Amino acid sequence: MSGSTFGRQFRVTTWGESHGKALGAVIDGCPAGVSLSEEDIQRYLDLRRPGQSDITTARKEADQCEILSGVFEGKTTGTPISVMVRNADQHSKDYADIAKAFRPGHADYTFFEKYGIRDYRGGGRSSGRETIGRVIGGAIAARILDELGISVCTYTKSIGTVEIQRCDLAERHLNPFYMPDADAAVAAKEYVHKAMEEKDSVGGVIECRINGMPIGVGEPVFDKLDANLSKAMLSIGAVKGFEIGEGFQASLLRGSENNDMFRVSEDRKVVKMTNHSGGVLGGMSDGSEIVFRVSVKPTPSISQTQKTVLEDGSEVDMEIHGRHDPVIVPRAVVVVESMAMITILDLLLQNAVSRIGQIKKLYDR
Repeated sequence: MSGSTFGRQFRVTTWGESHGKALGAVIDGCPAGVSLSEEDIQRYLDLRRPGQSDITTARKEADQCEILSGVFEGKTTGTPISVMVRNADQHSKDYADIAKAFRPGHADYTFFEKYGIRDYRGGGRSSGRETIGRVIGGAIAARILDELGISVCTYTKSIGTVEIQRCDLAERHLNPFYMPDADAAVAAKEYVHKAMEEKDSVGGVIECRINGMPIGVGEPVFDKLDANLSKAMLSIGAVKGFEIGEGFQASLLRGSENNDMFRVSEDRKVVKMTNHSGGVLGGMSDGSEIVFRVSVKPTPSISQTQKTVLEDGSEVDMEIHGRHDPVIVPRAVVVVESMAMITILDLLLQNAVSRIGQIKKLYDR
């Protein structure tokens, strides 16, 4: 299988399966001298850990990380950083009844057709637990971005039809939905519980805001900042849509409404008067806040009876039992944030050699 590595300068390779012995990531291209501990990574892993509320899967995993290489005396060494998380609460027997069935909404059918073999236990490599490796990479990227004064803030914008009406970031970690609106979180809980009573699931929208990005990060053609962010987000299994700035709403505006006019600030810097572009112009950061959103589909594993097909071609009715999230969105928030941090750090490192003057300054010539 190819395609398990993301990035050029800051490269994250994820490995492992849902019901295998362990999962993890190998991060290559991390500069030496960055302060890093298992606690730094664990803080992010705890945000996606299952079993934390009644709207997440009951699977009990500590998701305790172990740094295997690339760190010495609390500092990165410049060599590949390998981090592992062991699986501890696999219930593979939960999948015995559907071992030969293609679950609707899952990768079972396409994986089987491509490889002729598949790990039916929780989806194997296609499981949401693969995102553990992404979060590990994001946690390491966060340490570098922090030193550069760049912040990334991600939260749930909506759960089904319930959308936030205000953005109080202090509220974000006070409810299981990571919604910056206490009233919306209460309504979302009622919305999700109703779906659970009907043996169904729901989706939602996650919004991400990036501040402190220097101007000009991103390449003007194929490696545009927004294009790379889009690829990063759409590589997350449950994500089905991406938009930046006004996004699809831009198609309803006129040029005079959508254009961000420029002015000169009091400190003589060029700034935009609005931010319809979402912080990216011509594929490069423009110095304003980067704002994008992703849509997350409803959890495909539901307890309702669904029609499907077995590997031998026979048609059957099936019900999926076991431990599944009725809504993926809350645990996906940190995954979106992690992929955003990996993406912008990778482009920041590429941008370091965009001018000869920067290279000469680096080598003091």
